[in-house]
Amino acid sequence: MAFELKQNLKLSQQLVMTPQLQQAIKLLQLSRLELVDMISQEMEENPLLEEIVSEEYPEEVNVSERDVIDTVIDREEIKTIERTEEITGEGDGKEEFDWNNYLEDYGPTGVRYDRKDDETPTWDNMLMVKAQLADHLMWQLKLSRFSDSEMKVGEQIIGNLDNNGYLVASVEEIAAQEVVDSSFVENVLKKIQEFDPPGIAARDIKECLLIQARILGVLSPLVEMIITEHLKDLETKNYANISRKLKVPLSDVLQAVIIISNMDPKPGGIYNQERIDTIIPDVYVFKTGDEYKIILNDDGLPKLRISNFYKEIMSGISTYPDAENSKKYIRERMQSATWLIKSIQQRHRTIYKVTESILKLQRDFFDYGITYLKPLVLRDIADDVEMHESTISRVVTNKYMHTPRGIFELKYFFSSRIQKTGGDTVASKSVKEEIRKIVTTEDPKKPLSDSDIVKLLNNSGVSIARRTVAKYREMMCILPSSKRKKYF
Repeated sequence: MAFELKQNLKLSQQLVMTPQLQQAIKLLQLSRLELVDMISQEMEENPLLEEIVSEEYPEEVNVSERDVIDTVIDREEIKTIERTEEITGEGDGKEEFDWNNYLEDYGPTGVRYDRKDDETPTWDNMLMVKAQLADHLMWQLKLSRFSDSEMKVGEQIIGNLDNNGYLVASVEEIAAQEVVDSSFVENVLKKIQEFDPPGIAARDIKECLLIQARILGVLSPLVEMIITEHLKDLETKNYANISRKLKVPLSDVLQAVIIISNMDPKPGGIYNQERIDTIIPDVYVFKTGDEYKIILNDDGLPKLRISNFYKEIMSGISTYPDAENSKKYIRERMQSATWLIKSIQQRHRTIYKVTESILKLQRDFFDYGITYLKPLVLRDIADDVEMHESTISRVVTNKYMHTPRGIFELKYFFSSRIQKTGGDTVASKSVKEEIRKIVTTEDPKKPLSDSDIVKLLNNSGVSIARRTVAKYREMMCILPSSKRKKYF
């Protein structure tokens, strides 16, 4: 076989991921908090970027909400934006740039506007620091008349409680740690179990409930027997079985169950310091009359501009040694800053257009509520705004909308289709809401089974299987009918 060299011409198309495109895609999928962190990092690395403080805004920029509806992003301007403004791979990122004119003309990334106090989320409940369980128990321990040895053992017991207030270490392990007898640890544990909240430092749920019954003064032989021997029947609400096994009237069992039901199986839960993330909407939707207005939320986002300090440097840089390298560095930083500012503006425009499309396609939801939510997929929005589905997916990820009906993630408005009688379709979220309403209005003494819910949905024109009802019920954390039944 002979080897030879040949020249061939081949014409092909391919997407070039320029740095500008990569940055725009990255910014588009960032959440609001991630965007703020990213901007702060860029400001630290790029000396040409600077933030405009609020005092530097001219007075005429500080406009009212009604004016800013058409000022932040004008509706007519959005409609006339060329479809080619969607993020593409065109350009090599090395275009000639007139940075002298840019320094003079380029403004901030957004405008400031006033919003009424009743239209912003309240922070009253976000600034309070709850006391932790360990601190609460240590406060009681120090007020108790304990010896030094008992104090050390008590600290070990408190340090080995989980978030629900249960002791996760054995008495023997604590005794070995403090080099004392197990009986000594047991005595200290009994004293700590008298602390607030009732039921604290128990080793299992039976001990927890017994402690609470003793502290509340309601510990009776029947209550004790149900807690120690019939917790499984208590969980499944099989009260008849408890009555039969203990040979007591069902009415007495129900009275004991009422007492036990008022106890807390997780006494330390009220002090549990779980992290609660505060949701800051990316976009606001307000209703004025019969129309809805869209306002992008720029609060908390740094307003960026190119530093004028470097404009002055460039004017006399030719007299400095190594002027070409200095010019090259400033030009590169200028290009990076320009890309960032343009990418942020492109991000704002894309979020606005997607929000406007959601508002148009889900108008019935905004007018009448969740039961009127329509089936919607990413392709529907992509076709409406003439963008790719991947772009829409990035936009709706970790973005939130403040509406007159509450705060929703943009993904919330996308739902699968369920067939109705007559050929129409309904969103799965609307079906879930209908199931929730059915369960809420049922007779608590005769709860509806999944099959009964299927029949009610069929009567309203929604054809759905029983296993689908069970799946939706579990997703909404609704118990089955056997556990929803109430005897009193």
